[in-house]
Amino acid sequence: MAETAAYAPLPTTSAASVSAANTAIRLRVLGLILLAFSAILIIGIAAIRINGGDDVSPEIGQVPNGPELEGEAYTIVLGPASRGPVLGVSEKNSGAAAALRGVGRGSYPWTNDMLQWQRTGFHFQPLRNWMNDPNGPVLYKGWYHLFYQYNGGGAVWGNITWGHAVSRDLTHWLHLPVAMVPDHWYDINGVWTGSATVLPNGNLIMLYTGSTNTTTQVQCLVVPTNPADPLLIHWHKHEANPVLTPPPSVLPHDFRDPTTAWTDPSDPSTFLVAIGSKDDSSNRHAGVAYVYATRDFLSYKLLPDVLHRVEGTGMWECIDFFPVSVDGQAGLDTSEKAGERIKHILKASLDDDRHDYYAIGRYDANENKWVPDDAEKDVGIGLRYDWGKFYAAKTFYDHHKRRRVLWGWVGETDSEQTDVSKGWASIMSIPRTILFDSKTGSNLLFWPVEEVNFLRAKSYEFSSIDFLPGSVVPLNMPANAAQIDIEAEFEVEKMAITMAVEADVGYNCSTSNGASGRGLLGPFGLLVLADKDLGEQTATYFYLSVSVDGTTQTHFCQDETRSSRASDIVKRVVGYTVPVLHGEMLTVRILVDHSIVESFAQGGRSAITSRVYPTKAFHSAKVFLFNNATAASVTAKSIKIWEMESTFKQNYEEHAYQFS
Repeated sequence: MAETAAYAPLPTTSAASVSAANTAIRLRVLGLILLAFSAILIIGIAAIRINGGDDVSPEIGQVPNGPELEGEAYTIVLGPASRGPVLGVSEKNSGAAAALRGVGRGSYPWTNDMLQWQRTGFHFQPLRNWMNDPNGPVLYKGWYHLFYQYNGGGAVWGNITWGHAVSRDLTHWLHLPVAMVPDHWYDINGVWTGSATVLPNGNLIMLYTGSTNTTTQVQCLVVPTNPADPLLIHWHKHEANPVLTPPPSVLPHDFRDPTTAWTDPSDPSTFLVAIGSKDDSSNRHAGVAYVYATRDFLSYKLLPDVLHRVEGTGMWECIDFFPVSVDGQAGLDTSEKAGERIKHILKASLDDDRHDYYAIGRYDANENKWVPDDAEKDVGIGLRYDWGKFYAAKTFYDHHKRRRVLWGWVGETDSEQTDVSKGWASIMSIPRTILFDSKTGSNLLFWPVEEVNFLRAKSYEFSSIDFLPGSVVPLNMPANAAQIDIEAEFEVEKMAITMAVEADVGYNCSTSNGASGRGLLGPFGLLVLADKDLGEQTATYFYLSVSVDGTTQTHFCQDETRSSRASDIVKRVVGYTVPVLHGEMLTVRILVDHSIVESFAQGGRSAITSRVYPTKAFHSAKVFLFNNATAASVTAKSIKIWEMESTFKQNYEEHAYQFS
């Protein structure tokens, strides 16, 4: 029989904005859900035992009670149980524990110091508990709003509400009361992901996916109770909900995550909204984006055909659709009309592999069609927002600074038992700007918002460091390098590139030996969160391959495999090729913030995010240069390292924020 850990329910105070009656409804529904989970778990265990498999007893953990976690406890089964798909959304379990059972390993004996250290200093995360998808980010009356999927009762997925926080600068956050809870028949099984739309008159509406009492996915409308309140504390679900139900050809679990609306170019009084789905007919397994037209966000018309589909990519979640200027100078409002100097980005989060893919193309609103510039780089088979741990991303247009800002959910890669022990799970990526790369014409540029630079404190500079093949060079910093920002420029010995013929043509980050593998022209780069003996290290590196005709290809990779001695975490080598134009040096920016490493190559043409959990390096993290190439010397032309200040994340107190 599965063992359980005690959890406290959501509060019944004004901070949660939910009545005791609604809490009782949610707990009854949660009980049914847990019963289903338990049945699945028992069947799975029985099947494994019948087949003589390994012991798969669930992991056990206890959530530490916080000031807002009071009341009658309820239970959540920990361990190999799947979280999400039974209710029609993507898998939320990292899979770390299940993978370990496959090789007969147990959990690492984490100490409180190790777990406390993992909490970030300048990334967004709730004060405690579980978080996933960013929802409805928007700039409203001078405040940046971030809503997110949130379980206020524990550090695992379930009992999802909409968390809410605001900021003046995207780095310092004020945590507000929960914005939405599942309290109507049309969303009782989930207030899933949604998007915000600021209307031409300045009013704000939010569309989100509700999971009904039969787990059918429907779209719902919610508006601010008091539009004059810049903090948007209270929300009203419209009496007409649900405003949109799945079309006959779509299954109940395959219709979710409405986009920000944009105006119809031929009729400014009509708004268009895209929704993700899939088509499994005739074994297509196609990802699909439907578009609906509406004038009032209450009644909708499904436009003929689909905006786009790609066979073999499966369910498209959290789709996003927005314009970019080909001059690459500024972001554009979502309703900017298509034109010769404007392209449109279609992005989808693939349920099949939990990565965020995008493609660049042309949008014809009259035909309700979007066509990729390069069919070989279509949605789901080409470019990604990020090659690491990054999912369910959402953008918004910041009209104040004329930029498009991207948020991404960065989940944990450790076990549920560890998350429960530390009392929280998941963080958001650093908010990133998105621009079209006017130099290559074939990709986007992702870069930390400029406000991150204001967190830089004491700096250290190094220049013209030559490091020979097989060498490791320490970059001496008196401080613990666990919360830093690095910018570096590298130059590879030109003669070595010229002499290399057909060198590592088939190189692939994910299937390579990572930073420890040796080739003619790589790997080389930086080791962060490393201990003094290099027993633990996270490597961000470049690797050059040369074809028969002398064409050089640059790979940008991140190696997590030596990031920790712990075995109960997922560790991979991730990355892909990055465009490098003639005459460009190799450049990288790395943000290190305790248990997250975010890296950006060539001005943001490629990004990689990793979650790492050191057991030795956490108390004395160091930075090294390394060159594991066999035939090329490398020069670090310039390296700048800044210590980063922590950002405050405080709770909202009603009396402190009064607006007329």
